[in-house]
Amino acid sequence: MPLTRRHFSQLLLSALTLSTLPLAAQANLEEGQDWRAIVPPQPTDAPGKIEVLEFFSYGCPHCGSLNPLITQWKSTLPEDVVLRRVPVTFGRQAWANLSRLFYSLESLDALERLDQAVFTALHEQRVKLYTEPAILEWLSDKEIDIQRFTEVFNSFDVQTKIGRADYLAGRYQINAVPTIAVAGRYVVLGNNAKGIPDLLTIADQLIDRARNEGVAAG
Repeated sequence: MPLTRRHFSQLLLSALTLSTLPLAAQANLEEGQDWRAIVPPQPTDAPGKIEVLEFFSYGCPHCGSLNPLITQWKSTLPEDVVLRRVPVTFGRQAWANLSRLFYSLESLDALERLDQAVFTALHEQRVKLYTEPAILEWLSDKEIDIQRFTEVFNSFDVQTKIGRADYLAGRYQINAVPTIAVAGRYVVLGNNAKGIPDLLTIADQLIDRARNEGVAAG
């Protein structure tokens, strides 16, 4: 099962005292504790690469805490690995608008600049970015072309991406966020993890496993 809120909070506290690679000496991961299999294995959108998916939502405070770590981790990934973030809605209109915000910022090349700021606004500043008017008001001083943003926000392309993200969440049996999936075959559970860095180390080991199985050979 994915991490519970209580477990994730414990990991956040533990991460402050752990090194960045606390599981480096662990040779074998335990299925059902460290990871679960995706049945059936899912096709990926990265031919010749090992695709890592982070299922998340701006509405999830734990996702905001993980975001700086996974952003740094992304910069260390080898060339045969690609990380893709997948905002999920779980059928909630408020989260659907947050997904639209993510894809709109991405389309306008403003995601890198404002990504963490969205988490900060929601969970530290308590700005309720759950409706289009609220989002537009928040963006009014963020050097964004509001007219262009509104067009993108309400575009068929963004709506299609949201549908695709929710479809993936269903196929991967995602029922909590944040959740990391590797190569369309494995989901990180981290039930034995002692800190947030452990989750990314498990992902690293699953990447190695996928590579050894020739997942990226095609």
